Amino acid sequence: MNLDIQYKVKSNINYIKFLRENSSWYKYLNRNPIYFNDFEKEMKIKYKMTPKDKLDRFSKNMDKVSQIIDIFS
Repeated sequence: MNLDIQYKVKSNINYIKFLRENSSWYKYLNRNPIYFNDFEKEMKIKYKMTPKDKLDRFSKNMDKVSQIIDIFS
């Protein structure tokens, strides 16, 4: 793995965790650093960090707040 990829992985806890859980990615990242984008996409999907997931979480939180306000009203 080149130094740039190593630095990116070590600077993000989620990358490290994902690599430990899916060790096959070591092989891909060692052979070709271009796979880093695919690695990052797959990690975000697994840990639900995509924009769609964030929007869904925000929506659920807003619904909860709305219900709480309705209860006190």
